[in-house]
Amino acid sequence: MIDTLSRAFFHALAGSGALRTIAARYGMRRQDSFARRFIAGESIEEAIGAARLIQARGLRTTLDFLGESVATSAGADVATREYVSIVRQVVDSGVERNLSIKLTQLGLDVDRVTCIDNLRRLLDRAGDRFVVRIDMESSAYTAQTLDVIETLWDQGYRQIGAVLQSYLRRSEQDASRLSRLGIPVRLVKGAYKEPADIAYQKKSDVDAAFVRLMRTLLDENPYPAIATQDPAMIDATIAYVNARGLSRDRFEFQMLYGIRRDLQTALARDYTVRVYVPFGRQWYQYFMRRLGERPANVKFVLGSVFKERRA
Repeated sequence: MIDTLSRAFFHALAGSGALRTIAARYGMRRQDSFARRFIAGESIEEAIGAARLIQARGLRTTLDFLGESVATSAGADVATREYVSIVRQVVDSGVERNLSIKLTQLGLDVDRVTCIDNLRRLLDRAGDRFVVRIDMESSAYTAQTLDVIETLWDQGYRQIGAVLQSYLRRSEQDASRLSRLGIPVRLVKGAYKEPADIAYQKKSDVDAAFVRLMRTLLDENPYPAIATQDPAMIDATIAYVNARGLSRDRFEFQMLYGIRRDLQTALARDYTVRVYVPFGRQWYQYFMRRLGERPANVKFVLGSVFKERRA
């Protein structure tokens, strides 16, 4: 119940234009700001710098240029051209060629054709040496997102992967279908506020679904990514891998930038661990979703908001 209320609270904050303005003005200005714990920076240069530091610790990375809900063809074209530029800069920098993107950033809200055309432009520019993971957004986009992924997969774009959310009731069927097709899957719990008929509401139910999906993906998927900071879910994964005698090189753990860095480092001694590195000026909604996953941050954030308003 507390988790549900926390998620609802932060989703309400995410929709506040006034708070978004304050965040854009002040949130990333200081190097020690709370937002920078979760966000690598606003520029690709900052993200590449963060990726280098992470890789020096023996971990791997995926870069996420933040942005979503683009409503016009022109806006989607701008985002696509920015991603093409990011691809070039990643190649020039020598950091790992792994990207995460959202389809509403590429025009899914405009129409399916626009989105697919823009995604194809990005994949063609990236080439097969890149891995491009298509992030999952709210449940309103689940079916469309999977349809686009499967369409591009059928067209030969084998560098793409999907994301499934354990709190969605449909995910177990989706996991089996994607695995049969050979599409790599990242498993997450889910960070959006969803109705009870679509998503599990209790943490215990979400966790139970996560474990079921983790086992299915480890058994059936070509290269699953188990994305969690929850020690119980990590322990359950390790126990299943050991019980099944699975090779450690056929899956990886993924964790969020700035969260449980101690656990990231410890886990990387024995397993592949990839850190999800978000960056960009459109960081506010992502930041609020991260806070909504952690009820203990409510008091801190409220104090910070009121402090900014008095300043």
